[in-house]
Order: sequence, then C-alpha cells, then structure tokens
Amino acid sequence: FCLGAFLDVTQAFDRVWHPGLLYKLKQFLPTPYYQILQSYLTDRYFRVRCGIEFSDIKPIHAGVPQGSILGPVLYTVFTADIPTHPETLITTYADDTAILSANPNPAQTSSYIQEHLDLISSWCKKWKIRLNESKCQQITFTLRRQTCPPVDINNTEIPTSTQVRYLGLYLDSRLTWNPHTRLKRQELNRRYGQLYRLIGRRSTMDIKNKLTLYKTLLRPIWTYGAELWGSAKQSNIQRIQSFQSKVLRHIVNAPYYVTNLTLHKDLNIPFVKELIHTRFLNFHNNLATHPNPTAQALSTSTHPDNLVRRLKRRWPRDLLIT
Repeated sequence: FCLGAFLDVTQAFDRVWHPGLLYKLKQFLPTPYYQILQSYLTDRYFRVRCGIEFSDIKPIHAGVPQGSILGPVLYTVFTADIPTHPETLITTYADDTAILSANPNPAQTSSYIQEHLDLISSWCKKWKIRLNESKCQQITFTLRRQTCPPVDINNTEIPTSTQVRYLGLYLDSRLTWNPHTRLKRQELNRRYGQLYRLIGRRSTMDIKNKLTLYKTLLRPIWTYGAELWGSAKQSNIQRIQSFQSKVLRHIVNAPYYVTNLTLHKDLNIPFVKELIHTRFLNFHNNLATHPNPTAQALSTSTHPDNLVRRLKRRWPRDLLIT
C-alpha cells in the first residue's frame, strides 16, 4: 500500500510572511545581498482601481511580487525547511506538495503519514502558512480493494479520492493512466475545435504551416509527462494516437484509403509510441547527472527491490526496450 497526501496552500505566494522570509535569508546570505532583498520586499504599497476611482494606499506586509523572477525562488527559500519524516517521501514544486509512504500494512502507512502531517501542521503555524484542508487530497495507490485509513491535518480529515491531479498529471489509484489519457483526449478535442478553421480539411493554409500549428499548439498537450504515462496499456495510448492520425488526415485532406502509416511517413511525424520512446530515452540519459538524488535513483534500468513481476503491468523503465 502506498498512501499519498497532496496538500493545498491557501494563496501560497500572496501570504509569504516577510519577517520570516527575511529571517531565513539572513541565515545564509552575505549582508549586501540580504540588504538588497530586504529593500526589494519592504516598503511596498498597493491601491485598488475601480473605473476612474482609486482606493487609499495601503502597505504590503506579506507575499512575493507576482510574475517576478525572484517570486518562486523566494517562496522556495521560505519553504525549504519544511519538516521531513524518515518513513515518508516528500516532494515539492513551488506550492505543490505531495507526501508518500509505502508499507505492507495500510494502518502503519497512514500512521507514518499522520505523523508527518502533524509536523507540517506545527511548522505551518510557526511560519504563518495557511493550508486549505478542504482542497487537500489523499489517495491509496494499490491493486487491492482495501485502502489506507484516512488521515487529518489541523483536526480536519483530508478528503479521500480515487484520482488526483499533481503537476498536470492525473493519477488514479491503480496507476493505469486511464483518466489521464481520457481527459487529455477531451482537452485535445476542445483545442482542435478551436483550430479547425486553420488546420481542418477546408483550410487553404499551407501544409507546412498547419503542421507547425499542430506541433506547437496540440502536440505539447499530450507529450507533457509522456515519460511516465507512456507506460500505459496500448488502448490508452491509442486514444492519443487516433487523435493524431485524425488531425494529420484533416491537415492534408487525405482520402479514406490513405493509410495512417503513409500519412506519418510522408509528413515526417512519428507515431505516438515512437515519440514516447524517444522522449523517455532522452529523459533517462539525463537522470544520471540530475542534481536531485531522488531523480538520480530513477536512472537504474532495474527496479531497486527486484520485485517479481506479475500480470503484465508496465513500468516507465520498460520504455527503454519498447
């Protein structure tokens, strides 16, 4: 059993506590650099405009400037000392936080997560970070019907889900990637509907320009995260492949008897499985030198525990040989 808790921070970038951030910056920055950032954060003001009317000017006591280059960096520094636990794995990307724990005993798994959540709850109170308990989620990743007992944070039980969205990827409890490919296909259909006048059968635009639109506006929707969801079963990948074949057929206004193989070959567009394989190879080759040790551990071509494979479940590393 693997229990995952996904935390939601209320207005993460807008609620960064300035005195706390400056205290942390002062611990490791030389005085001149600290003073520059102190000047950058303090003595900032705002006012609200409604039509031609303006509100009174008010000081800004919290938050990092939105849209700035330093904003995400300062937030990362502010949350860098988030508590860890020896029996859990915590991953953070900006304000997206996930906590995972795996154990054969589901009750023990929840116990580890609960201990870690209690530490994080105390840490958030200390540094004036507010969690939105109702938007946090927990999910049990397992092939069994049994799930892990629920956990809570700030005395509020975290809602249990069978599917969560993390960093743009839809994770289901069995990691089949079925919801992800289904929702991505729906997103692709909507976007293609908006572009149909430009790249559809009746469009007079040059084929080269149509392909450019497909590569820049449509293909990135499904290629994101393909290094992970590319291990899904063939029927899930076929959802994306059928969309690509349909779009290519419309781009050149090909008749029904032209095969998909001919379309892809003539337009120099790789099949979905081929592109997934290429992307995973590039991704895997870069893992060995990745600065994150957790990512480095993924560079091995074998499972670290050498588990006995059952059924025909595929892991992302299987893309190396497919």
